[in-house]
Amino acid sequence: MDLGTTNLLLGIMAAVSVLEAIALIGAGIGGFVLYRRVTRMINELEQRQVAPAMARVNGILDDVKGVTTRVNEETARVDHAIRETIDRVDETADRVRVRVRTRASRLVGVLRGIRTAIEVFLTNETRHRPPAQATGRT
Repeated sequence: MDLGTTNLLLGIMAAVSVLEAIALIGAGIGGFVLYRRVTRMINELEQRQVAPAMARVNGILDDVKGVTTRVNEETARVDHAIRETIDRVDETADRVRVRVRTRASRLVGVLRGIRTAIEVFLTNETRHRPPAQATGRT
């Protein structure tokens, strides 16, 4: 191979390298332009669609927070009312139990007295009455 052919091949390789560099620079610039367009489109989409949706979601979350607070307050109030009612029912049951015991003990005392009186009366009746066989033989 002679020097002219080598120079020609080197010239072609240099031209191809320059063309590759230009293509690479063009691809870089095209990528940057595409990146800026996509970024701008995303920002616009966010401003038009996402920001209002987020505002609505935040409003809904604020409402939910308010409702949750109100429900918690009402639950505490109901729980307090139920506990007070249970305490009153327990207190009333204790009072009823004491009164029933008092009246029942009085009634039991009276019934025991009546039973004792009947037993004494029947025991005295059988002691004073003569046996049936002895009275019939005389």
